This record gives sequence, structure tokens and C-alpha cells, in this order.
Amino acid sequence: MIEPVYLVEIQSAIGGIYGVLNRRRGHVIEEGQVPGTPMFVVKAYLLVMESFGFTADLRLNTGGQTFPQCVFDSWQILPGDPFEEGSKPRTVVNDSRKRKGLKEGIPDLANYLDKL
Repeated sequence: MIEPVYLVEIQSAIGGIYGVLNRRRGHVIEEGQVPGTPMFVVKAYLLVMESFGFTADLRLNTGGQTFPQCVFDSWQILPGDPFEEGSKPRTVVNDSRKRKGLKEGIPDLANYLDKL
């Protein structure tokens, strides 16, 4: 299985960014200060699945002084076997099926065979 990844650019006057990114499985790839200002720019990769509520969480932990911008960047392989109970891919599949109102678990092949 693969999952989409955002490239997040965060402009902030203070810290607190790294804790939020770590909780959401984000990876910082670049950081630097804007010359002549107290603003920092941090670039990171963040899984789209982990991005829901990211902006609110980030602003809550930085006192509203951050400005994130998310842009689709690439796809990443989700390690593990989706047929193995307890694995991360299996959890993602079950959560997606539940959210869409489908039966939990992977359906049998017999459900899709022609029954003539």
C-alpha cells in the first residue's frame, strides 16, 4: 500500500513546531531564518492521513503565530502487510472501510465471482 505525503512549509516567529510534527509522524527536511526578521521557515514532510486538524493543533501549540501551507509532494510506501491483523496497513484499510460504511475486514473473493 502507498499513502500520499504533503510538503509542509511553516512560517513561525516561535518554536513549538517540532513537537506537533513529531506527534503526527512528520519529518523536518529544512529549516532557516528569514534574513532581517524573527521569522523561521521550516519545511517538513507530513502524511496526508496525519494532516487532519494539523493547522489547529499547530496554532494551539504556538499561540497562533504559525502559518502552515501544505502541498502534495509524493507517495510513500506504508510498511507492513494489509492481510496481517494488527498491522498499520490493516488498520488504515479497516478505518477507511468503516468511514465509508462498508463491512469491516477484507471481503472474500467469492463475493466478486460470477454466480451463474
